[in-house]
Formats: sequence, structure tokens, C-alpha cells
Amino acid sequence: MIMNRILNKIVWLIILIPLAYLGIIWKKLQEKVPMHFGVNGEPDRFGDKTELLTAVCIICVASGLIFLLLKNIYRIDPKRYAAENKDRLLRIGFAVTVFMSAISCMMIYSGIKGASAFNVSIILSSVGLLFAIIGNYLPNLKPNYFAGLRLPWTLENPDNWKRTHALAGKLWFVGGLALAVICLLLPGKIALITFFSVMMIITIIPCVYSFNIYKNRKKKNEINN
Repeated sequence: MIMNRILNKIVWLIILIPLAYLGIIWKKLQEKVPMHFGVNGEPDRFGDKTELLTAVCIICVASGLIFLLLKNIYRIDPKRYAAENKDRLLRIGFAVTVFMSAISCMMIYSGIKGASAFNVSIILSSVGLLFAIIGNYLPNLKPNYFAGLRLPWTLENPDNWKRTHALAGKLWFVGGLALAVICLLLPGKIALITFFSVMMIITIIPCVYSFNIYKNRKKKNEINN
């Protein structure tokens, strides 16, 4: 597909954007830059700017490896229809790469501006948006051993997998979009509590739903036998 070819080409430019950005503003950085921030957005650890370079390099390498892994994971997945996930996993990998590059750029910008550039709510909102994107692909994800809700009963039964991921996709999409908006409107600490509360809900509900499908199916089989 044309779209996949485009994504395969531009993803490496996106991965390298943080390094290019860091190179451009390198001389503007002070020798000591913020390296870690608390929930309130205030820096609580400083480090040498070469430490920032190391951190950005690690994130760039990790982004590339994650993209390559998701792009090629279908090759080693023994599930029968795993190859059908190729395009979906490539796009999920692209979304994750964009997210990681954006976080790297925010780290670099914070190195110049300090606490005024770091906003926990923006990061949580971005993660929510990432979950919404992933949720959009979940309903069409075929059974596999590497991506999705890989529970014993979803891997065992294709119908269980399909129904579970149909529900999870809706919850992740709606919950992710809600977090993307809500977290921007809340203070850092409250946004953090809200974020983890919603994430627990949209993760636990599909798991419980999936187990109930498995349990009900098992009862029916026992009655029929």
C-alpha cells in the first residue's frame, strides 16, 4: 500500500527529529539541565547536558527498534492469521514512534526553558491520544501472541478474541480521547490520578468481559457433554 510505503520512509525522519533539534539548540543549553520532573512539573534532578544527549539517543534507538519489531513481528508469530496484522501493527508502531519523538523534543525544550516548558498534563493527554489511536485498530487485530489482550482464553478462542477486542477498542478509543481532553484541563496531580483511574477501568473491563465469555462457554460445553 502507498500509505505504508510513505510511513516506512518518513518514520526514520521522525525518529531523527529530536537529535536534529538537540544539535540546533546545543549551544543554547547550559551545562546543567533539568533531567527529571515531579508531578507538579518542577525539576527535581539536574544533569550534564551530555546526559540529555544520551537520553535522547536511547529514546531514538528504542523508537527505531519498537517500530521494526511491530513492523516485522508477524514473521515470527505462529498464529494462523498473524500476517493479517502487518499493516495495523506498522501503523501502531508509527504512532508510538511519533509519541516517543514528541516526548524527546519536550525533554529538550525543557532543557532550555526549565519547569515552564514541562507540563505533566500535556504528557498524560498525549498518552491518552496514543491509546485512542491504538484502540481504533484493536477491533480489527487478528489473534496473535504479541499484540492486544493476550489472555489465555482470548488466545484459545477466536470468537472470544474478536468480541473482547471489539469492546476494548471502543473503550480505549473513547477513554483515550476523554483523557486527551480532560487531562489538559486538570492540574498535574489530579490529572495523574484521573489518568490511572481511567486506564485501570478501560483495561480491567475487557479482561473481565473476556473471562465471562470463557466461563459461559465452558458451562455450555459441560451441559452439552
